Amino acid sequence: MRCRGCDGEFEDQIGPTHEYILSAPGCWAAYGEVLAREYSDVRLMRLHRLTVDAYAAQHPGVETAAARRSVGLHLARLYLLLERGWAIERVNEAAGTIAGFKDKCEWLEPPSMLGTLTVQSVLGAEGVEAHEAAVMAWARSVWRAWAVHHATVKHWCAGLAGDQEGSG
Repeated sequence: MRCRGCDGEFEDQIGPTHEYILSAPGCWAAYGEVLAREYSDVRLMRLHRLTVDAYAAQHPGVETAAARRSVGLHLARLYLLLERGWAIERVNEAAGTIAGFKDKCEWLEPPSMLGTLTVQSVLGAEGVEAHEAAVMAWARSVWRAWAVHHATVKHWCAGLAGDQEGSG
């Protein structure tokens, strides 16, 4: 079954999905497996929020208030990490500040292609280093797919935590 979010091919199955993160049940199950792996190994928790960012931005759903806030929050985090070069710990610490502006984010029309990698790329990774590399590659793929909206996300993030262009 093809996932309506990431366009990945997953085994046909009946099961739960998310309220506004639209995905195929098999894709949602694969995501759950990746999250379980991260929760069970403290070494993987460092990138856990990035996994959530990549999945949520790759499965934006349709225009609702919850989906709009979700896309805004997760794209802002991807921007700060991947474009601004913030350390993952700094991005995680800024989550509360980002949450403060997510209600002001307008709906961004999702691009027709939401990345070349999916949660399957992470699910297939064996070992901590491979998992981390897969999450980073997936996040970069998703961020690149949203290129048409990069300027808007940059505007949303202007001035976060005293950030100035060019600082890391």
